[in-house]
Amino acid sequence: MKRTLFLLLIVMVALAVNAAALAQSVDEPYTIAYYYKVKWGYFDEFLQLFKKNHYPVLKAEVDRGKLVSVKTYQPQFHGEGRADWHFLVVITYKNWAAVRDTTAGSALVNKLYPDQERFKKEEQRRFEILDAHWDVPLNEVNLDK
Repeated sequence: MKRTLFLLLIVMVALAVNAAALAQSVDEPYTIAYYYKVKWGYFDEFLQLFKKNHYPVLKAEVDRGKLVSVKTYQPQFHGEGRADWHFLVVITYKNWAAVRDTTAGSALVNKLYPDQERFKKEEQRRFEILDAHWDVPLNEVNLDK
């Protein structure tokens, strides 16, 4: 009986510690890496469509405080290690709630792009010329703790 109570107490303490750690991290910035692999010969078109239709939305999300930062990258050299991607967007959100918040998305896109038919057609094209796209939520590992 004492052993069961002791084990139960350990489990409850562990759950409390995990809940406190989770609550603490909920309001911290959260980063996600978005990788794009573009079909051969279409990178310039992809980049032009990204800059025209997606980047302004991301900048507007920074301006309204949902995003902390948006950074874009491409590999320096072709065939560099496991560089099976052509374009990388690293977005740092205000917090985890901002990652999940989609409330202003449609209104923002409608405001920035009144010609929705054209916008949707160009966004469809941007994804048609991709070979692959994947999102990688990143959890920072603080080695000093």
